[in-house]
Amino acid sequence: MTVAEKTDLAAADTGAPLLQVLDPDGTIVGHVPDIEPERMRAMLRLMQLGRRIDQKAISLQRRGKLGTYPPMSGQEAASVGTAFAMDPDIDHFVPQYREQLTMLHWGLPLSGYLLQRMGHPAGSELPAHGRLWPQQVALGAHLPHAVGLAWGMALQRKPGVVLTQFGDGASNEGDFHEACNIAGVRSVPLVMVCQNNGWAISIPWEQQSAARSVALRAVGYGFPGVAVDGNDVLAVYTAVRDARKRAAAGEGPTLIEARCHRLLAHSTADDPKRYRPEGFEDTAAAVDPIRRFRAYLVALGMWTEDDDAKAIADADRKIEAAVKAFDATPPPRPEQLLENLYATPDARLRRQQEQLRASLEEDS
Repeated sequence: MTVAEKTDLAAADTGAPLLQVLDPDGTIVGHVPDIEPERMRAMLRLMQLGRRIDQKAISLQRRGKLGTYPPMSGQEAASVGTAFAMDPDIDHFVPQYREQLTMLHWGLPLSGYLLQRMGHPAGSELPAHGRLWPQQVALGAHLPHAVGLAWGMALQRKPGVVLTQFGDGASNEGDFHEACNIAGVRSVPLVMVCQNNGWAISIPWEQQSAARSVALRAVGYGFPGVAVDGNDVLAVYTAVRDARKRAAAGEGPTLIEARCHRLLAHSTADDPKRYRPEGFEDTAAAVDPIRRFRAYLVALGMWTEDDDAKAIADADRKIEAAVKAFDATPPPRPEQLLENLYATPDARLRRQQEQLRASLEEDS
């Protein structure tokens, strides 16, 4: 398959059976997981919120109010299906940088996420429960941390499981392989979810690796790998639910590959028209995860156009309130550059802090 021919990752022959519950029209083609109706409605509302966040965040970035922003449009099912299959009350989440919705589900305020994207120190304030960890931008660097956290929880016999998410590009970094190796050797309670949208920025999967699937790599490390249609929120939910059960029962880690499409650019610093083949956007839109899940709920009589209007209005209210709180946050103080580096500052750091204060006093 050439780059020009590459259009539909989820339908591609990648050598691993593909778990699917709904086809692109929302028709049932697999076993439907047992989820309460209101919980499914909440899943769709969170997916719609994600799409609206993208629109607003891109607008803020273009106006110079945010730094580089990574859109999630097209990957909402992979995030939401994963989040709802876990238990944020006892599970830990170690994210990469395109996990906005999963972080929100773990209790991060949307205003805090926006502050993260502008590099404000206040954006580093995470929920007090301590189960949401800092997002990582360096590809794969968080994966050994997730393994270490899971290993520590097992040694201390603490309840819960560790979830980590990452992209296909990260799965080709050394940190990924080292993390998988230790995770398998120590049989840690870990769920690894790779959102494989087929592109590591501009590099298609077939130029990243000779392996036909991320999921197939798991067997080499001694634990299961599952390939799932990442445009199907119920399939993702099923795969992650089962993986969590295995981990919680002491049966070790699982690697899940959610094959999906990103509808927009890799980030606001990227122009996908320079490398994606003609017609890619149409193919991705045809398997839109929101349209698919909405069609399923409509067919069940669980969703209407009025629900759509209410969900979008509610999403816009949440975003407006978050942006208002974001705008009201004072700019960071220069002294914060040297704060929170160590629990107890050493002599060199104290000297640097004193020099910075003296310099600021001279300038004032």
